[in-house]
Amino acid sequence: MDFNLSEEQEALQAAAREFARGEMLDVAEQVEREATPLSRDWLKRYAEMGFLGVNVSPDYGGLGLGNVDAFLVLEEFAKVSSAVAFPIFESVAGPVHALAHFADEALRQRVIPRVCRGEMIVAVAMSEPDAGTALTDLRTRAELRGDRVVINGAKRWCSGGGHSDAYLVYCRLSEAPGAKGIGAVYVDKGTPGLTFGEPEQLMGFRGIPDSDLYFEEVSVPADQIVVPAGGFPKLMQAFDLERCGNATMALGQASGALDEALVWVQDRRQFGKPIVEFQAVQLKLAEMAMRVEASRLLIYRAAQGAEGGLPSILDSSIAKCVANETAREVTSAGVQLMGGYGYSRDYPMERRMRDAWGWGIAGGTIDIQKVNIAAALVGRRFDQRR
Repeated sequence: MDFNLSEEQEALQAAAREFARGEMLDVAEQVEREATPLSRDWLKRYAEMGFLGVNVSPDYGGLGLGNVDAFLVLEEFAKVSSAVAFPIFESVAGPVHALAHFADEALRQRVIPRVCRGEMIVAVAMSEPDAGTALTDLRTRAELRGDRVVINGAKRWCSGGGHSDAYLVYCRLSEAPGAKGIGAVYVDKGTPGLTFGEPEQLMGFRGIPDSDLYFEEVSVPADQIVVPAGGFPKLMQAFDLERCGNATMALGQASGALDEALVWVQDRRQFGKPIVEFQAVQLKLAEMAMRVEASRLLIYRAAQGAEGGLPSILDSSIAKCVANETAREVTSAGVQLMGGYGYSRDYPMERRMRDAWGWGIAGGTIDIQKVNIAAALVGRRFDQRR
């Protein structure tokens, strides 16, 4: 067990840090101000630098590195902002990996290399008006009709909704009850019958588009069924990697807040000296650092344990839960340390706090992660309906 990064990992991390801090700070401010997603030109730049598909096989255009390597890159961009990191998140932890593990080879070759080249973004469409945490209650249906599959229904809270180029749609593919009837279908954005609601106005996540999806007789080839009915456990295995990505996005808000606070408390003077000289400030900094380091190590454990496969639900849920809570606590502490300046939109700290709350809701709430942890510890699932 070695807790040190290799020379190659340190070089990758440094390259990501240099690019993110040198190129993306002004872009992050613009994206936040205008609430517009990152331009496609930037996606191409990311691809040229090798930041998309870090942990995707070279057979599909990726670098073929490990999950830890991917999350090293993701954290550096998330430190700048959630919005500028989001395309990387989707490529290293999003539904692309469900495609890589479960889709037909032809679909993999058609989609994944384009993601790694910065030519498209694939989002996941899971939640519905009456099926969020209770995901097995989803009602969107996909019916096989000859060599086509036809989808009808609606999705909510789709990050990338209306902006992404394709969607992995969780839907009911048979009449079997609960999870037994659920699978997933790949749908391109321009497919007839797929429409989008108005963009959501959220507390944070500005620059990460979010909208409802509506499916009315949306017909796609049957070979775009990525996971057939009964494959819900496979989908959740793939989603465990997305939870690790979510945890890293949250970690980026916390570690970025700590970095910003460290500079601030050494520059800001009150009562004739830098405020870092006050013991209360020192204690707060130490608490922030403790939480950041604990979150990072838990993410690395989950990511490293999944090399060659997908993370366990226990490791990914612990990492996500701790990182989500850390992000909220550390960014709040950062706002407090900076006082009125931390509460001002002229500084990124208040944005970090708003985004931190979002990561604790997206991808499975903090509370449901704790239920997952308890279930894994006792070795059985808990039926919430009884």
